[in-house]
Amino acid sequence: MSSALTDLFPHPIVQAPMAGGVSVPRLVGAVAEAGGLGFLAAGYKTADGMYQEIKQLRGLTGRPFGVNLFMPQPDVADPAAVEVYAHQLAGEAAWYDTELGDPDSGRDDGYDAKLAVLLDNPVPVVSFHFGVPSTDVLDSLRRAGTLTLVTATTAEEALAVQRAGADAVIVQGVEAGGHQGTHRDNPEADGSAIGLLALIAQVRETVDLPLVAAGGLMRGSQIAAALAAGASAAQLGTAFLATPESGAHALHKQALTNPLFGRTELTRAFSGRPARGLVNRFLREHGPYAPAAYPEVHHLTSPIRKQAAATGDAQGMALWAGQGHRMARELPAAELVAALVDEIETARTALLGGGERS
Repeated sequence: MSSALTDLFPHPIVQAPMAGGVSVPRLVGAVAEAGGLGFLAAGYKTADGMYQEIKQLRGLTGRPFGVNLFMPQPDVADPAAVEVYAHQLAGEAAWYDTELGDPDSGRDDGYDAKLAVLLDNPVPVVSFHFGVPSTDVLDSLRRAGTLTLVTATTAEEALAVQRAGADAVIVQGVEAGGHQGTHRDNPEADGSAIGLLALIAQVRETVDLPLVAAGGLMRGSQIAAALAAGASAAQLGTAFLATPESGAHALHKQALTNPLFGRTELTRAFSGRPARGLVNRFLREHGPYAPAAYPEVHHLTSPIRKQAAATGDAQGMALWAGQGHRMARELPAAELVAALVDEIETARTALLGGGERS
């Protein structure tokens, strides 16, 4: 099955699905045309919005691509904690001259409707975040000719992915930007996430599935290390966020290498689920008090984040980024893929050369 996946794209490079308007068709198409596997992010879109992007992408490339879905989330949030956080954010809403969003705006992200579209109009690959789909769903996609990937952040989660019948597992280390794809949001586990290379080793000894490594990867030498550790391919998000084809806000792109934003943290401040972003004022002030309440907090803060972006205030935006953000390169996506491929080969050659000398 590893070859079934990697035969879809010549280079072991996967462009991560980044929700919120970053993974737009022009980025996905550019990566696919360059020999990588591009991913559309269906998260936070309607089923029709996803379908329209798939149609647009098919007009840009005939090469394989993927679509990422968010799993529906259980209703475990404490309404009182959400209300307290809403009161805390009232000053932010007033500052940005907007209203707080409705925390009860929906929790399934249109999952069933999106699945129906993907079964009626199959795409080469579908991946899942925030949990494991049912075996029936995975079997239905397989019958439609679609390969399935599911994110895991522990060896135990990877085993659940294998048992459900997915074709591959995305092994997500703590270094990754954006949301951690944990299957169950357990606040008691905050701070216990595992680094990518250690996680690859653990998962490699636990499951037989092909692994796609994700987490802080910005250079071909890092990809080569992940491949040597047992991954079949590497998934990069932050590296592609800075490309001109990315739909990220200009302030977000600039912040990746701006000395003002020197580090990242995992925070619940913007969405109620752990997600890694550049440390800005909003994250510093509200992160310590944000409840474990996804997607309630995501809905609550959405108008603030949008208004901050509209007014050019990066201090109020969710600046998702992995730990390697300072290594971002403002290259066109195709040039970035080519550079990464060259770096992978250089690293492999150095490794082989070192072996011969020893």
